[in-house]
Amino acid sequence: MDQPAIPFWEETYQNDNIMTFSIEPNQTVKEFEHLLDKQSYILEAGCGEGQNVLYLAKQGYRNIDAFDLSEAGIAKLNRLCAANHVEINASVQDLTTYDFRRNYDLIMSFATLCFVEKRHWKRFIQQAKAYTNVNGIHIMHIFTDAVPASADIAPFAVGLARDGEIRELYQDWDILQFQSYVFEDEHPNVPKHLHAVNKLVARKLK
Repeated sequence: MDQPAIPFWEETYQNDNIMTFSIEPNQTVKEFEHLLDKQSYILEAGCGEGQNVLYLAKQGYRNIDAFDLSEAGIAKLNRLCAANHVEINASVQDLTTYDFRRNYDLIMSFATLCFVEKRHWKRFIQQAKAYTNVNGIHIMHIFTDAVPASADIAPFAVGLARDGEIRELYQDWDILQFQSYVFEDEHPNVPKHLHAVNKLVARKLK
C-alpha cells in the first residue's frame, strides 16, 4: 500500500534554524497594520510556523489567536514565541471543522485555503465574516487554477480557486485591495516554481 504524501513543510517545521516560507511577514500585513490598534483581536488561519503572527506580537499586539493543522508547525511557533518572549494563543485545528468562539478585528489566511475542498474554505470564509467586528478586516491570499499547481503542492491543493472567485464572496464588504498575479517561489529543498494567486483585503462596513 502506498504511503500518504507528506508535504515538504513538515520536515522544515522541525528545524528552528530554517523558516520554510519567509523570515519576514507577508507585506500585506505591514501595509494594512495601521487599521488596527494594539488591543485588536487577531486570528490567522493556517499560520504554519507563524511569521505573520510573530511579527504582530513583536509589534505589541496581545490578542492573537492562530491555528494550523500541522502539529509540527504549531510546536515550532510555540518555541519561537518562547525564544522571542511573546505570547500567541496557537493551537492545532482543522480548517474544515473550525468553530469560532469570539469576534475578531483581523482575520487572515495566506496560501492555506486551497488545501481543503472548496466547499470547506467557502464555509470558513462565511463564518469568518460573521465573526468579524464592524470595521474589521480580512486579508485572504489563495492559490488559483490560473496556472497548474506546482509539483510540491499538487497532491494537497484540492481546493484551488477560480480567478476572482474569492472576490465574489466579499461583494457586501468594502474591498480595499484585490490583486490577481503569478509569482515565482522557492523553499528549502524545493526547486523554483510558479503560483497563481488572488489576494484580497476587505473591510466589514456593517
